[in-house]
Amino acid sequence: MTSLKQRLAARETLVGTFVKTPSPIIVEVLSLTELDCLCLDAEHAPFDRAAIDGCVMAARASGKDVLVRIASADPAQILGALDCGATGVVIPHVRSADEARAAVRASQYGHGGRGYAGSSRAAGYTTRSITDHLAWSAARTVVIAQIEDPEAIDAIDAIAKVEGIDALFVGRVDLTVAYGATSQDDPRVVAAIEAVCAAGLRHGRPVGMFLARVADVPLWTAKGASLFLLGSDHGFLLGGAGGLIAAAKT
Repeated sequence: MTSLKQRLAARETLVGTFVKTPSPIIVEVLSLTELDCLCLDAEHAPFDRAAIDGCVMAARASGKDVLVRIASADPAQILGALDCGATGVVIPHVRSADEARAAVRASQYGHGGRGYAGSSRAAGYTTRSITDHLAWSAARTVVIAQIEDPEAIDAIDAIAKVEGIDALFVGRVDLTVAYGATSQDDPRVVAAIEAVCAAGLRHGRPVGMFLARVADVPLWTAKGASLFLLGSDHGFLLGGAGGLIAAAKT
């Protein structure tokens, strides 16, 4: 099967969603859909290592690719998510090429990089040889740099050049707050997102983003974006309940 890493590199349009509830059952249910991937939001939702482990297990059991947006770029956070068997990690607040390189190094095996354990889920609980697992991990592990600070926009070309970064992911809400704007459609915010898309095209780096309006997907696809993490399990619950009440009371 074509891996998520390969699909990203091919600029295939990919649609996933955020998971905010640390429940393997929620992940199991969403894995029954045709979403291309799920992203556990361990940055803004109460995911500890055990919750990440259970949710990743549920996704893998259903054959669904699962990313983890970790709480910080701490190598221990990266190691934990990847050892649990996540397809990849979304690294928040990458502001420079040095930070991007550090994230890549912490996500890969080798000198100064991710520590090796053959007993992890990722390594098949000792059933995969070191040689095989090193090759498998290098070919499939996805590293996504989240761009959500003005400093990152200023350094976007340098960040986009970093080998090992599989995609740039726009943090639109954080950019809105950082620029002192009150709307995600503020011209400064839109210009920043366009700068990320342009840098991705210049340097062959896929670009992803969250959009509050699904109708905006064609607009940003035309500008070079191809990964869209839209909505969340919380949003589905609220939307479904709202729709049910509206239908029942009409």
